[in-house]
Amino acid sequence: MAILKIVEIGDEILRKKCREVTEITPKIITLLDDMKDTLIKANGVGLAAPQVGILRRLFIIDTCTDGENHEIVEFINPKIVETKGHQEEVEGCLSVPGKYGVTSRPMTVTVEATDRNGKTFRYTGTGLYGRCLCHENDHLDGTLYIDNALEMLDPEDLEEE
Repeated sequence: MAILKIVEIGDEILRKKCREVTEITPKIITLLDDMKDTLIKANGVGLAAPQVGILRRLFIIDTCTDGENHEIVEFINPKIVETKGHQEEVEGCLSVPGKYGVTSRPMTVTVEATDRNGKTFRYTGTGLYGRCLCHENDHLDGTLYIDNALEMLDPEDLEEE
């Protein structure tokens, strides 16, 4: 496994639309494994392939709630199939370090995707994980959360909450 370099804002790859994964190859499996290690080391919630310089439609999220038992869910060729409710919450991004903004997202999001074994599945996330699913899926189309943030926050604003 390897820790990959996280691409940061200003790199044009973050603004490009990703291509579908047409075959789950050993290279794709290695990418997923390396993304997991990278996400855990970065202490993030989600990571999309373009954030590590790969223009493929896949991302991962970590549903760990205790900081130790990482539960990684992998999404290959994800599609948002249902959304419910509404939330306005603070969001950040590993590719936009040190910046945060308030975004408007659905409260509950259901994604259909393929896993590393080629099986189709559905995953529903609520609250933070609903936001994360939208956020990571946006990366696959070259969109960053700052493009649609309702307001950007200063670090001092976060300390007040």
